[in-house]
Amino acid sequence: QVQLVESGGGLVQAGGSLRLSCAASGRTVSSYAMGWFRQAPGKEREFVAIISWSGGNTYYADSVKGRFTISRDNAKNTVYLQMSSLKPEDTAVYYCAAQRRGLSIATLAYDYWGQGTQVTVSS
Repeated sequence: QVQLVESGGGLVQAGGSLRLSCAASGRTVSSYAMGWFRQAPGKEREFVAIISWSGGNTYYADSVKGRFTISRDNAKNTVYLQMSSLKPEDTAVYYCAAQRRGLSIATLAYDYWGQGTQVTVSS
């Protein structure tokens, strides 16, 4: 079993930056693809970014491309999401998730989820 804990969320002004972390425990996730998703009030959970187990492949939602960067440190069993040039529409609860097999952006493909961390961007 894998436990994922997100941290680093908070309140930031538009144009600012935040770095989210997702620490895994229970077992190593070094062989898992890892993803970040977000869910705004009244909206469905949406894909944000994904990184392959080696870190060699990344993919982003169009809405965050060029502003967000996903990375991982397998030695620390941790995944990061660096968010820059934040916009009010980035306000959401951000979740990390682990995928044992494959490199899918579909929420159903993920086996483990964290509890989320709130990001609020003020205008």
